[in-house]
Amino acid sequence: MNRYAQAGLTIAIGALGGSVAAFAGLPVAWLLGATMAVVVATLSGLTLRVPDRLRDATFFVLGIQAGSGVTPEVVNQLALWPLSFAIQMVGVALIVVATKVFLERVFGWDRETALFASLPGAMSFVLAAASETRADMTRIVVVQSTRLLLLIGALTPLLAWLEGANAIEGSLRGGVIGTPLQYAILAGLCALCAWIGVRSRLPGGLILGALFASAFLHGTEIAPVAVPNWIAIPALVVLGCSIGARLRPEHRSAMAELLTASLGAFAIGLGLSGLAGLVAFALLGIAFGKIALAYAPGALEALTVLAFQFNLDPAYVAAHHVVRFVGLALIVPILARRLPRTRSEGSVVRKEAAPAASARDTEDDPTREP
Repeated sequence: MNRYAQAGLTIAIGALGGSVAAFAGLPVAWLLGATMAVVVATLSGLTLRVPDRLRDATFFVLGIQAGSGVTPEVVNQLALWPLSFAIQMVGVALIVVATKVFLERVFGWDRETALFASLPGAMSFVLAAASETRADMTRIVVVQSTRLLLLIGALTPLLAWLEGANAIEGSLRGGVIGTPLQYAILAGLCALCAWIGVRSRLPGGLILGALFASAFLHGTEIAPVAVPNWIAIPALVVLGCSIGARLRPEHRSAMAELLTASLGAFAIGLGLSGLAGLVAFALLGIAFGKIALAYAPGALEALTVLAFQFNLDPAYVAAHHVVRFVGLALIVPILARRLPRTRSEGSVVRKEAAPAASARDTEDDPTREP
């Protein structure tokens, strides 16, 4: 099967899964259903993929949509963000230490594999740096991928419960259907800022550039227009497919073998990030749903989209994931150089873990063939 057929099959499976989830009334159905359908299909033996250009276009659309959900209340809480960042990063440090000790002591993993499997998020950097050491890449990929899938599966119903099942499903939000000129202004400025984000090598720069440009145009009411559902819903499906397609059929046996380790690592990450979130909630008084998405050890794109779907300040959530990503991106190459190497100096960290690649997808797998 050629790559175009693979892409078409992937989207079809994701759309079917989203349709079933929407019919069943699940929260954020098109994202959750598409993700789970592609995961099941992949583990059944199908090789699925989402083309990079389609994925990038999707991130652009979702960035515009998320920006439309940024409210004026954000400005009033900006002073609290630095302390919130600090609490978050303490939680990240605890997650890394606790997960590493857990994998070493309970399962006897070597220190390299345990370390890279314990780093929450920034998967492109983690895998690229780990590939230059003696770490077991299969274990790292499986544990990191399982973490993200479980996170999406756990946070979505949790937020639906916390927010009274008030997810935005099939309804227009973030403005009204405006004039062609307004949409041209929105698309043009968002495209420019997304390009700047990518060129500046800002982590998640593509979606963040579109998000902040959209927030500006909505906040100033220059172009307070909504992304139509006929665009927004397919974008959610493609995002779900992108998340689910990170796994490969050859990971099936490894997932079964590493299930206990993956569940343990996930529980530690979720528990400690939740603890840090409770501290932030007590000290700062920020809504717990916002903190839960901001502190979750997952992908910037998926969690920013969930923030929009649950009306939970996408800018706050995105900013925290950028801070976590930058922190990990700065330390991962240093860690890689301190560990025993199996590949030539700078071969992967320089080429595959460069911020430019991660400006598009902070949870992409650089070992996957294009």
